[in-house]
Amino acid sequence: MRLLLVAALIAMVPAIAQAAPQPACVETTALQRRLEYDSVEVGADRHILFRLCAPRAQAVKLSSSELPLVPTGLDGKPAGLPMARDAQGYWSARIDTPVKPGPYRFAFNVDGVDMADPQGMQFSESFRGVRSVLEVPGDEAAFQTWRADVPHGLVSTVDYRSDAMGIMRRAHVYIPPGYEGSGSKRYPVLYLVHGAGDSDDSWTSVGHAHLILDNLIATSKARPMIVVMPFGHTPAREGVERMRNTDFGADLSDTLIPYIDTHFRTLKGPAHRAMAGLSMGGAHTIHFGLARPDLFGPIGIFSIGLTPGAQIDAYRAAHDAALKARAAVKAPVFYGFGRDDFLYAMSAPTRKLMDDYHIRYIYRESTGGHDWPNWRDYLREFAPLLFR
Repeated sequence: MRLLLVAALIAMVPAIAQAAPQPACVETTALQRRLEYDSVEVGADRHILFRLCAPRAQAVKLSSSELPLVPTGLDGKPAGLPMARDAQGYWSARIDTPVKPGPYRFAFNVDGVDMADPQGMQFSESFRGVRSVLEVPGDEAAFQTWRADVPHGLVSTVDYRSDAMGIMRRAHVYIPPGYEGSGSKRYPVLYLVHGAGDSDDSWTSVGHAHLILDNLIATSKARPMIVVMPFGHTPAREGVERMRNTDFGADLSDTLIPYIDTHFRTLKGPAHRAMAGLSMGGAHTIHFGLARPDLFGPIGIFSIGLTPGAQIDAYRAAHDAALKARAAVKAPVFYGFGRDDFLYAMSAPTRKLMDDYHIRYIYRESTGGHDWPNWRDYLREFAPLLFR
């Protein structure tokens, strides 16, 4: 009898492992309870099933620039993974290859309009609009995952008035574990800037910068520090470029840094102040960090550079004295690029520029492309170099 019972339980395992049945996809009214269903299911094999209940939709696609197997359009932008109605009325699609552990942003494109998952609980603000975030668990993502056995810092949003632009601006600020209870202790500051498609929310909502720092600080691999994540975009106006945004540079140096130094317990001066950024934020770092040794010591440049010819010539002419001064600064410069990055050709001329000025730097060339798995890895490598 016992053997029969064990055999019966083993036979039930595949059925138990299958996804729980979902209620039928039906349209509800304001007087009815909201339909609840599992919109994202990450399997033990790291395959992902997506569902959306949209009874009146004519066409639905999964939209993501980060998940694999989302077909690419002719213009190089993700075209989206088509979804089809299943037997219960849901629009559904599955990624049938293992997805690397970590967070990913996605949206549902319903009749041509992207929308966040209406069943979602995690979201990320982009430059325009909001996308949902899913987490694929796995040991590879442990360095940027919340852990119960690790002390955690706090992330807040601060609103400040920009003297340079005369408008209200926002930044996210991470304070390390122990900041609130330490009384008078002061901390060094890292200014960490996002990319062109992102916002000041991105380095925490999908970049997990706060969790990366928590885990590094807990193991004494990084020194406790404040991390300021500013909004890298400014109102469009003639003469201001996105990648060399002088309005952002003026706001950073003239308003945000003084605001942070006034409202937080910071250690002041370039030896205690670092700047890093990815893509557009890396371009900001090249122009307003690398070329400002009077303001920033350590520098991190992720997945961006300068193109040979007129751009590098103009940069040299504008910052010749500052680059010579940078060469004398004993602070780390970290430069990271993925070999499959569509901007990879910028790497060599930018390194040659630093070589020409005898600027010492650490170059990290990784697999992968212009993506968050690389940028999280670069932050994990860069942060331990700071303020030693």
